[in-house]
Amino acid sequence: MSTITVIGIPTSAGTHNAGIERAPEQLRAAGLIDKLRGAGAVLDTGDLPRTPYRPMGIGVPYRDGDRVIDVDRTVAARVADMIATTDTFLLAVGGDCTVTLGVVAGLLTRFPDLGLLYFDGDVDLSTPDDTENGILDTMVSTHLLGLADTPLSRLGPRFPLLDSRDIVYFGYHPLELAPTHDQWLQAQSVGRFPVTSFQGRPVEAARRAVAALNDRPVLIHFDADVIDSGDAPLSNFPHFNGGLTMGEAFACLSVFLTTTRPVGLVLTEINPDHDPDGKLLDTYVEQLVQTLRSVQSRNDA
Repeated sequence: MSTITVIGIPTSAGTHNAGIERAPEQLRAAGLIDKLRGAGAVLDTGDLPRTPYRPMGIGVPYRDGDRVIDVDRTVAARVADMIATTDTFLLAVGGDCTVTLGVVAGLLTRFPDLGLLYFDGDVDLSTPDDTENGILDTMVSTHLLGLADTPLSRLGPRFPLLDSRDIVYFGYHPLELAPTHDQWLQAQSVGRFPVTSFQGRPVEAARRAVAALNDRPVLIHFDADVIDSGDAPLSNFPHFNGGLTMGEAFACLSVFLTTTRPVGLVLTEINPDHDPDGKLLDTYVEQLVQTLRSVQSRNDA
């Protein structure tokens, strides 16, 4: 992690309301970039054009797919260019969860053995056929794994982008899963660490999750909804179901970043509208920077 390369992806086109497209701007306003410079060299590539949610009508099975794919194609190209010749740690600041598809597609151009640690309150296995709302950030895993054949699932250098053995799901609550999604998970060679399995020791569970990824380059997808809304309601979609505190989430993130080859971190689903006085965003930024600094310090040592 000698250099942190930052890209802002201000989009809510793939979710169910506007707000999270403002997250990159508001995290910058909370001092993210300036504070990150204390963790080492930082290359800030700025933000992509803002792509806010727009109503598409009722019963649309693949809601705003054209704009979502346009954003992710741009992300994939930018990420591929950023990592082509330079060893850097990518910090992608979203935006809704669909941005992870673009980041994965870009990283695969250099890291074909990429692993994904999906640190999220959900597993996002909905499909255009089994959901009435058509919201694409509920279908991220579906498109990563090629369980739906759409332009979004064919975004990168191969189809499917990832195999089930390339993904570890961490922090999701089983209550958020449809029965068919739970059955699919049970039948796959996929790492599964629901929050209900932590027994009050999430950091120990995080260490087990890291071990499940073996020695490979790892991207960490960090959705704010893995943090229980009773502690910090920053996420775009509320989760009041016994999730992690913000402190616990960042303690787990610190463990994830000590995997042997972390190549990037994607921040998703932060809705600044849920934090009118900015205090939660300030805390989020402080804990994120502290986590990255601690990893940088260990690497420098």
